Amino acid sequence: MPEHLPLADVNLADPDKFLDGETPWRMLDTLRREDPVHWQPEPAPQSGFWAVTRHADIVRVDRDPETYTSTRFTNLEELEDDQIAVRRSLLETDGLRHQAMRRLLQKPFTPRAVAAYGEFLRVLTRRTLDAALARSSFDFVQEVSADFPINVLARMLDVPADDTQQLIDWGNRIIGNTDPDYADVLLHSEESEQYRNLPFRSPASLEVFAYGRKLAAERKGGTGTDLVSLLVNQTPKDGVPLTPTDFDNYFLLLVVAGNETTRHAISHTMLALIQHPDQLAVLQADPTLIPGAVEEFLRWASPVYHFRRTATRDTELGGKHIKEGDKVVLWFASGNRDETVFAHPYDFDVTRTNIDHVTFGKGSPHFCLGNSLARLEIQILFEELLPRLSSIHLTGEVPRVRSNFVNGIKRLPVEVVLR
Repeated sequence: MPEHLPLADVNLADPDKFLDGETPWRMLDTLRREDPVHWQPEPAPQSGFWAVTRHADIVRVDRDPETYTSTRFTNLEELEDDQIAVRRSLLETDGLRHQAMRRLLQKPFTPRAVAAYGEFLRVLTRRTLDAALARSSFDFVQEVSADFPINVLARMLDVPADDTQQLIDWGNRIIGNTDPDYADVLLHSEESEQYRNLPFRSPASLEVFAYGRKLAAERKGGTGTDLVSLLVNQTPKDGVPLTPTDFDNYFLLLVVAGNETTRHAISHTMLALIQHPDQLAVLQADPTLIPGAVEEFLRWASPVYHFRRTATRDTELGGKHIKEGDKVVLWFASGNRDETVFAHPYDFDVTRTNIDHVTFGKGSPHFCLGNSLARLEIQILFEELLPRLSSIHLTGEVPRVRSNFVNGIKRLPVEVVLR
C-alpha cells in the first residue's frame, strides 16, 4: 500500500510527479479513495480534465463512445478542428469508421494469426538473449526490452533489421515529448507551435511519414501480406479509402504503439521480478505458470497511464456533473490497482488468477488491436529468459520517462549470473 498523499498534493497534470515511480501510485490511490471522478486543473492554455480512477467507471466510460467520444482526441492536448483533421489516427475515430479502419489490419493480429509467429518469436528471443547475456552487466532496456519487440515489428512491416534502431529512436522522440532527454521539442513550448499539426507536436513524425510513404510507394499494387501492403492495397469496408494523411497517421501509430508499450511492459516486469525474488523463484520452479502470470505482468506494468475521451453531452459520472466538451481521462493504471477488483493490489503475485485488468481497454471498441501479440511476446521472452538465470540484480538507478502518459523506464542496469 503506498504512503498516503493528501488530496491537495495530487496533480496528474504535472509530468514531474511521474519521475520517481511511487508518487503516481500515491496520487491515484488517493483519488480512488477520496475523489474517484476528480477535476484536475491544468496550466493554460489547457482547460483541465476529469480524472476517472475506479475500475468500474473506467470500463463504463470506455464502453460508451456515444457519450464519451475519442474523435476529439485521446491525449490531453486540446486541438483546434484543423489540427484534429490532420492528426486523426485510428485512435481518434469511433463507430463505423473506426471498425472499418481497424479491420484493415485485424486479421494479422487475431490470436490464430499471432500463434503462427510462435516459432519465429522463440528464435528471435533466443538471439536477443544470447547477445545480451554474453555480458554479465548490461542495460536490460536497451539490450532486451527494446530489441525484442522492435524486431517483431520490423518483421511485420517487412523492413530491414538494420532499421530497428531508427524505429526505436522515433518512438522515443515522439512518445517522450515531455521528456527533455527524448524530445526534439517539448510539448507546449513556444517552439512546438510550429509543429502543431504533427502527432505529439514532434518533428520526428515527419521522418516517420517519409519512411512510411517510401514503403507505401514500393508496395502499392503488390501482393504482399505485410502491414504496409495491407494498408495501401485495401479499401476500408465503409467504402471510404484511406487518404494519404490517414496512411501517414496509421503507419506512425504502428511504429509507436507496436514497440513502446510492449517494451515498457517487459521492463516493468523484469524490475518487478528483481524486486520480488520470491516471485521470480516461483516462476523458475514452475515455468508452466508463466502464461497465466503474463496477465499479472500486464496489470502490474500498466505501460500507458491514461487515455482521454471527450463528453458529447452533459452527463453524470460518479456523482459529478460532466459538461459537454469536458475532457474525461481514463486512468487505466489506477483501475489496475483498484482494491475492489484486485485483492492486495499492491502485491506482485504471479499466481494471481481472474485478473480483470484494463491495460488493453477492457471490452471497449478501442480494445488494443495488438493485445494477443503483446501477450505472446511477453510470455515467450520470460519462458526463454528465466530458466537461464541463476541470479539478477540492479547495478544502478532506474530512471523513468518524464511523462504522465507513458509509464516508461529509460534504463534498467542489471548484473546477471547464468545457470
